[in-house]
Amino acid sequence: MEWFVGLGVAGLVLLLLSLVFDGILEGVFDGVLDGLFDGLLSLPVIAGFVSMLGFGGAIVLGTTDIGVTGATAAGVLAGVGAGWLTWKLSRLLMRDQTDATPRGGDLIGTSGSVVTAIPADGYGEVLVHLAGQPLKLAAKCPVPVARGAEIWVESALSATSVAVRPVER
Repeated sequence: MEWFVGLGVAGLVLLLLSLVFDGILEGVFDGVLDGLFDGLLSLPVIAGFVSMLGFGGAIVLGTTDIGVTGATAAGVLAGVGAGWLTWKLSRLLMRDQTDATPRGGDLIGTSGSVVTAIPADGYGEVLVHLAGQPLKLAAKCPVPVARGAEIWVESALSATSVAVRPVER
């Protein structure tokens, strides 16, 4: 029974390592098995298999009289099931694509309004909308711009500041 529990714990440790170190452990074997088995030999799948082999075998051995061979067979079946579920879940999660993260250059040409007045060659604050989300940024302009005035973003100065010009009416 100790062997089964040891396998279960080893599988959990491997799963924890694969989660903590993300792709580093898989990078060790990069290129060795690329394209083979469509992700069936990823660390989370192997960890799920080993854990369920160990814990499933220990449960069967401790609750029935079928012996080590039967417990091993039951553990292998449980491990295959856990590995397959892990593989399906990881494929499902990997297919979940999100939109690209907006960059500072995406702000150029965006209109907005002044939240805090901008002094000549000084900084104030503007509110713009990027990807449907309001974004408050520090703004610099060569001319003074009053609060509430409409502006046009001309360039990104940093991740949190932009150069703007007032919109002429």
